[in-house]
Amino acid sequence: MDFDMIQIWWIWMALAAVFLIAEIFTAGFFLLCFSFGAAAAGVLALLNVGYAGQFIIFILVSGITFVFSRRFAESVTVKQPPGIGADRMIDKVGVVFQDIDNSTNSGRVRIGQDDWRASSESGEEIPKGTKVKVVKIDGTRAIVIKTEEE
Repeated sequence: MDFDMIQIWWIWMALAAVFLIAEIFTAGFFLLCFSFGAAAAGVLALLNVGYAGQFIIFILVSGITFVFSRRFAESVTVKQPPGIGADRMIDKVGVVFQDIDNSTNSGRVRIGQDDWRASSESGEEIPKGTKVKVVKIDGTRAIVIKTEEE
């Protein structure tokens, strides 16, 4: 084993350690993939594989672990159930108590016990007293359509 390969082994392992430590301070598993890639390249350096082979393995192992870590993260991530927070208002029926006019950015609806600023999805004016249905929530504004529900 020649002297250059021993030196590069330490560089790869130091790089793997740096990525591993940096991963602690970041969200997700992004840098961990590079840590695995650098460790694999370091092992190849110990086995006296050339620089090109080490670099290729670094890229391949990093890429493969990235793909599998994304799949793992998606499988263990809990998706927010519908009806949490403001989304609970979607598909609810309410009554306009201040005329809805998108051109003046005015309008309010009462949905159950809650009052919401409102906009018409179609852009049409909706007069006071009209029953509306919430189709989506945009920030603090309910986007509504007219409805015939009682």
